[in-house]
Amino acid sequence: MSKVVLEDYAEFLEKIAPEVRGVLDATFQDAARVISPAGLKDYLDGAKSLCGLGRGNDLVITYLEVMPQIAKECGEDIIPDCVTAAMKASSLTSGEVISLLISTLPVVSRHLGDAQLVRGYLTMIHQLASTAARGLRPMLLNIDELLSKLTLSGLRRWSQFGAKAYRRDFKNLTSYFSLDSADSRAMLEKERRGVLFVRVQRKLNFYLRALWGRDFFIRPTGADYADFRPYVEDRIIYVPDALDDVEGVEGLEVYRATVAHMAAHMMYTNKSMSAEQLSPAQMFFIGLLEDARVEYKAINDFPGLGKLWRSLMVLEHEEPSEHKTMDILESFALQLLDSEVKGNDEQLNSFASKFHAEIEANQDDNHFAWLMGVELYNIFEGRKGVPSLRILERYRIDYRDDNRIIWHYEDINWDMGIEYMAASQQQVRYEVSPLMMAHEVDCELAGDDAQEVWTCKDNMRFYEDDLTDAARSFNDEWGREPISDPYHYHEWDYQIQLHRPDWATIYERRATKGNPEDIEAILTEHKPIAHRIRQIIDLLSPAGVQRQRGMEDGDEVDINAAIDAMIAIRMGEQPNPRITMRNVLNNRDLSVVVLLDLSESTNEMVGDSDKTILQLTREAATLVSTAIEGIGDPFALHGFASDGRHDVQYFRFKDFNQHFDDEARSRLAGMKGGLSTRMGAALRHAGAHLHKQQEKRKLILLVTDGEPADIDETDPQHLRFDTKKAVEELYSTGVLTYCLTLDPHADAYVKRIFGENNYTVIENVEKLPEQLPLLFASLTA
Repeated sequence: MSKVVLEDYAEFLEKIAPEVRGVLDATFQDAARVISPAGLKDYLDGAKSLCGLGRGNDLVITYLEVMPQIAKECGEDIIPDCVTAAMKASSLTSGEVISLLISTLPVVSRHLGDAQLVRGYLTMIHQLASTAARGLRPMLLNIDELLSKLTLSGLRRWSQFGAKAYRRDFKNLTSYFSLDSADSRAMLEKERRGVLFVRVQRKLNFYLRALWGRDFFIRPTGADYADFRPYVEDRIIYVPDALDDVEGVEGLEVYRATVAHMAAHMMYTNKSMSAEQLSPAQMFFIGLLEDARVEYKAINDFPGLGKLWRSLMVLEHEEPSEHKTMDILESFALQLLDSEVKGNDEQLNSFASKFHAEIEANQDDNHFAWLMGVELYNIFEGRKGVPSLRILERYRIDYRDDNRIIWHYEDINWDMGIEYMAASQQQVRYEVSPLMMAHEVDCELAGDDAQEVWTCKDNMRFYEDDLTDAARSFNDEWGREPISDPYHYHEWDYQIQLHRPDWATIYERRATKGNPEDIEAILTEHKPIAHRIRQIIDLLSPAGVQRQRGMEDGDEVDINAAIDAMIAIRMGEQPNPRITMRNVLNNRDLSVVVLLDLSESTNEMVGDSDKTILQLTREAATLVSTAIEGIGDPFALHGFASDGRHDVQYFRFKDFNQHFDDEARSRLAGMKGGLSTRMGAALRHAGAHLHKQQEKRKLILLVTDGEPADIDETDPQHLRFDTKKAVEELYSTGVLTYCLTLDPHADAYVKRIFGENNYTVIENVEKLPEQLPLLFASLTA
């Protein structure tokens, strides 16, 4: 198989340097032993791609030598991710740093021990290269020491602190990432965790094998948020990548208790339970009883496990629980574990006695746990003592998992759900002739959800003999603009620290057309600013093709420099070797989305002015569009409003491939305000449009008059955190979001959402038309 693969790359092998060919011949047989044929194809494709970067042979040689080691540690699926990371870094740093990145990956994979964590590490490297590229080389030189003390999340926080603190201080930046500065050592100690998983992985594997006589797959995962719990998925045990000591109990003992508990679930659970018709709180109580059942069986087989788990249950916590029920449940879990423990609640004591009396006969039946769990839930529900799910999931028995392994859910075909329509019934549109339109009887009750919609390009007038331009047509009176197919986006829930999948739905709608002469009137009114805009255009317009002289390896000979060099030679002087020149195309390589908030609050009047916020927003959008159009940057002018999560309305006044002509101006003139502001979904959709552009630099310029809010969300923090998450997601993919807010009270929230230097608060709203073009110039200069 290896010969066949190499023959497929004969053309590539002929072109590469002899030293690269020699390394490939030496390493390919070793690679073929640990990598499948499909993986070998990725391996050679990666080498071919790195050759095409033109960053020297050392990078390709390093890749060929170390990639089999990485594949052996983390699996061959990591190979394309490593190549992609190198390709991304090529535009941000030098070839030597990329070679160093590739050469240190075996150390990284050995410390992290999981392909998903290595992917997270590569993402972190890309983010660091985008913000503090000079810190990469010293950090990579010390990566072995760093990962021997830090988890991936700790390394991320450590590097982000250095990148933000010394972003413009290159000397201290290098000192920080070289571990030479006091701040670097202090942050390293702050982020250092107790026991790293990679240090105890072999011990845990042997521990479980000694108990049950079989192997279990244990993988580390990043525990980046406070409510994280271990879990079992696809028969793989996922535990935190590091654990601190808990109230005097060593981290290794916590690891042992955790993996033993999850292994007990896998050994003593024959079938999962249905989660249908159960509330999350009921599932929690059933899970509490199921934990007690599997621990009972495990203690019967291995009595020492009871002592281990009990040592973690009797710990006294410094901070009080959020709800009195949690203290009761934590104590009650100990009663279920140990039949000799009694509490102060007689009803729960009798319940625990009933459990211990019946568990022997029902120890293999998880339906027994289901019935007992529902009974326990009813006890607390009768007392009005069931806390919220957020509080329930924070119960302080650290070694227990989230119990996802014990549940199964009904498979739902969402295409057949009530919110969707079968393919045979989906809406279709036909373009028909005026004759068919006039003679066909339509359904007066049909709405936007009609199965069949007819459209006619010809203008159907009320009176056929009225051919004047002012004549009203059927379409003018009764027609509706078409809407797009739905776009579904996830939304961040800060309380459970997870994304709600496909939570918000965006529909793109055509904006109502207005009079383009209104836009001309705006330009006339702001003539004093027009001169400044022309200065912006002249300052920022790309210079086009420029000739760079004085180069040693240019594309053509510079005659004047060559003559000067010959004169110097004739005079016995040392000639200047820089006698060539190169024609370079200078462009800005930037694409922009100007995103306008069109909520109901934009219809309010501004102070003593006779203009609304919407009118000022229209004027500002007109001026900045004129400036960007003159500069030549591809840009889009979009707006949004929302009527709940199921209907986020998105308006495209001007697209990237469209000039700021009368069509775009008429839609901008017809812009209206209404509804609410679901900002996170709109930002994600604007980012989706930007990602289709070829430009390297991407910017979303958001103009809003308030904080994120919507009619179906009562928690004011929810949409703020979702918007913050959307901004972070866009930044990780190379899209910068900048907010221009008109809310005078925005200082309370806008900094936390958009970041330190990524927002401007306009105190005087009437100056918005003047400020927006200047802001764009300062951001993109």
